[in-house]
Amino acid sequence: MRFDKPVPVTTIAQLIGADVTGNINGMATGINELHKVEKGDIAFVDHPKYYDTCINSAASFIIINKQTDCPEGKALLVVDEPFEAYLKIVNFYRPFTPSMKMISDSAVIGEGTVIMPGAYIGNHVHIGNHCIIHPHVTILDHCILGDQVIIQAGTVIGSDAFYYNKKTNRDIHYKKMDSCGRVVIENGVEIGANCTIDRGVSADTVIGAGTKMDNLVHIGHDTEVGKNCLFAGQVGIAGATTIEDNVVLWGQVGVSKTLTIGKDAVVYAQSGVKDSIAGGKVYFGSPVEDAREKMKEFVWIKRIPQLWEKVMKG
Repeated sequence: MRFDKPVPVTTIAQLIGADVTGNINGMATGINELHKVEKGDIAFVDHPKYYDTCINSAASFIIINKQTDCPEGKALLVVDEPFEAYLKIVNFYRPFTPSMKMISDSAVIGEGTVIMPGAYIGNHVHIGNHCIIHPHVTILDHCILGDQVIIQAGTVIGSDAFYYNKKTNRDIHYKKMDSCGRVVIENGVEIGANCTIDRGVSADTVIGAGTKMDNLVHIGHDTEVGKNCLFAGQVGIAGATTIEDNVVLWGQVGVSKTLTIGKDAVVYAQSGVKDSIAGGKVYFGSPVEDAREKMKEFVWIKRIPQLWEKVMKG
């Protein structure tokens, strides 16, 4: 999430009750998770296993629960509960603000765009030119749509990330990590009926130009989908995944989190992608394998009864 304008790190420290060491004159430009941080960002870490990774990341300001060495030019904000401090910043700079109108006064709708009855357009949404938003579509706060985007009835854009912090020492076992990211849909995208696209936790979920989705497709938080991809019905993609250009996922393909599907890959229906796969190939199975090799395997499996009969006859 980008702040509207840079914020002094001392202001952030006062907000969360932190002790600051290092660059106390720094200006924070945003807040992000570790895998998305850029220079000027605030990140948080609450486990010693990840201290070094976070401190040496691109983040300029680190919320941490232990005083430690700080690289030159960065600042540490030391608090007892970094996760709670992170949430406090998110909710201060991007608070939940309900809009009780079907189209928020702060939404920007482009020329020639059609918003059909029953569609809900949230706060600070930007929709480009010549789009068609069908009935009962929901586009939630801060999402951005390019030109010539078509969204079929019942789809939800910008729902919260399915993202929880496990707390074993509390009554509430899973603590929600509030989402402050966006969904960005580029030009010429078409999205079917009853799809769901989650916003990024702190960055963007991106759907590349020209991509087409069938009905009942789910895209998880912070996923980046390339240009001209094709997803058939009931495809499900978990969070923080990268789908490169021209990828085809046929019906009911399931894709796990934080992996990459390479450019021009094709995955046949009802397959499961658990690890990154190279582009330019055709895949099938769960977990996926080269489709031709998988088909050969099926042929041999069918022959097992015959082979067993021969063995038994001796």
